[in-house]
Amino acid sequence: MGADLNLQGFNIMLKKVRRNTLGDILARTRARLPNKFAIAYKENRLTYAELDDLVNQTAHAFLDHGINKGDMIAIMSKNSLDFVISEFALARIGAVMVPINFMLNVEDVTYILNHAKVSGLISSIECVNTLDQAASGLAIKSRFLMDVLIDESFNDKLTDWTPLSVARQGQPADFVDNDIDNEDVAHVLYTSGTESRPKGVMLTHDSIISEYVSCIVSGGMAEDDVCIHALPFYHSAQLHCFLGPSIYLGSSGIILEGANPKIILETIEKEKATQLFCPPTVWISLLRHPDFVKRDLSSLRKCYYGAAIMPKEILKELMERLPQAKFWNFYGQTEIAPLGTILSPEDQLRKLGSAGKPSLNVQTIIVDENGKEVPRGKIGEIVHRTPHAMKGYLHDPEKTKEAFKGGWMHSGDLGYMDEEGYITIVDRKKDMIKTGGVNVSSREVEEAIYQINGVSEVAVIGVPDSYWIEAVTAIIVPKEGSILTKDDVFAYCQKHLSKFKQPKYIVFTHELPKNPSGKVLKRELREIYKNIAEQSY
Repeated sequence: MGADLNLQGFNIMLKKVRRNTLGDILARTRARLPNKFAIAYKENRLTYAELDDLVNQTAHAFLDHGINKGDMIAIMSKNSLDFVISEFALARIGAVMVPINFMLNVEDVTYILNHAKVSGLISSIECVNTLDQAASGLAIKSRFLMDVLIDESFNDKLTDWTPLSVARQGQPADFVDNDIDNEDVAHVLYTSGTESRPKGVMLTHDSIISEYVSCIVSGGMAEDDVCIHALPFYHSAQLHCFLGPSIYLGSSGIILEGANPKIILETIEKEKATQLFCPPTVWISLLRHPDFVKRDLSSLRKCYYGAAIMPKEILKELMERLPQAKFWNFYGQTEIAPLGTILSPEDQLRKLGSAGKPSLNVQTIIVDENGKEVPRGKIGEIVHRTPHAMKGYLHDPEKTKEAFKGGWMHSGDLGYMDEEGYITIVDRKKDMIKTGGVNVSSREVEEAIYQINGVSEVAVIGVPDSYWIEAVTAIIVPKEGSILTKDDVFAYCQKHLSKFKQPKYIVFTHELPKNPSGKVLKRELREIYKNIAEQSY
């Protein structure tokens, strides 16, 4: 018995020695670079020692408020310093962060909170009302307010919410050393696919950190980088491809609330930023802003794009106007945390339009419907094997099994691999629209429109658009005798769908093209309406 206890104690110590979690990586960076500038947000500029102290104090505050290992904690906010502090504080105690898109409406948020069985909320002032409504009826242990921007006049109206700055006052700054395993779930991110309801992607500490390593090595990142974090942290791209790797490396980061072109350009010049990630829509807005030619952008050496297809002419223009910069295309999906393949700087023009080759830590092939690898040049589904891969979909073993069938992580995207091993995306097996870098399930939009009186059939597709890259477009067959108008459809969607899911274009037609089995041929619709954006201006 004594020997068994000794062995058990040894195994606990061994696990702690070998542990590598999100809570650990910040502590290690602090130990290496305590006085280095870590992160800035508005007037706040913190060293790694100062950031780590705040994380520890916040972790102790969470424990004092009843948050424990394994608890699901929702966070809903635009980018802020408290978002970063909360992420690492939750990781320290082993709680699971559930970041929520701040653009979602109450109905969407209600589904996520209930599905994840959330027991704690962290919010910015702008999202409090949405979260309070969505959490009605849930057993919420505690509500925390990100109070960096809070107006003191709001305090008497928010009696259920504790400002994070108040919660951590007087808390110790020593490391919270909870019993956490590398394979514990760290984050659950909700992503829409072909289904009308989003799925909760469970990412472990191991999967996220292995993805950080791939981003750093394959993405050419370095400790001396100065990174601008302008895209939302609720999205896996900014959170896991740039914020996390920056802190892991010990580089410096500038947090912006959002992707305002004027502020991004000002910040590049002011901070001498070296690194910037944007989806194509934001890169286009930067190019077209008058400050692009006025600001000194010479410090910008590493430019990244992804989340949607980059128009070839835009990429060429960017490379001409930022000759000192190198460009990388990151392709992947939330289910692999999210990096899968990378198109490197030397291939940007030679392989224009390609998603590149598998990154470090990723094996990628193209398979047919039976899971058999197809010859080079033939179209099939893109699948991966990687330690980045999710643990599964939360509370959904059937969809998890489907995603991992054949021992590969199925992307749902269709593409082909050329003779040199470069992958080109040609279509989506999952009927998803990527508009402005955000995923929208066409089926969800269709189901909403089907609720409108006078709608007989509807197909929702993405069409090329100079700003959105893909614009949500509804092709509707009205019921015979209906007096349905476009204004009726727009008004209903504005009321029942989050803003980014609402159709940008609406078309009425007599019938939808279908195959012999009755399935709507969306590829034909995309071809028919590919110029609708140009015709609408």
